[in-house]
Amino acid sequence: MKLQPIGHVESPLTDRSAAPKQADEGAPDAWLVFAPEYARAMAELAAGQDVLVLTWLDRADRSVLAVHPRSDPNRPETGVFSTRSPDRPNPIGLHRATIVAVDGFRVRVAHLEALDGTPIVDVKPVLGTER
Repeated sequence: MKLQPIGHVESPLTDRSAAPKQADEGAPDAWLVFAPEYARAMAELAAGQDVLVLTWLDRADRSVLAVHPRSDPNRPETGVFSTRSPDRPNPIGLHRATIVAVDGFRVRVAHLEALDGTPIVDVKPVLGTER
């Protein structure tokens, strides 16, 4: 399997411990910065569009198999496949975001909880009703 980043996130979030766990918990706007060779792939992205951003959570601990959800020791330990923990064997981040602006190879999105420098793996449109 070959996976390579198509860009990276530019965000004011730099400290994992201080970052919101989910977008609706105070995540700031951020830029998706694409490598120039992906210009054609991003050509139809436009303000107002909802997208799914897949990232590689490069600061995750890939050896973690179970966590206390939301880092709450009062919650029972749970397998990571039943949580949104960034620490997991393949740390792929999934973020639903709304495009605010497009500027060249940069796409501004609202409420992205990814850290500055996080590699972008893919972007997909939101189709129909998400559950």
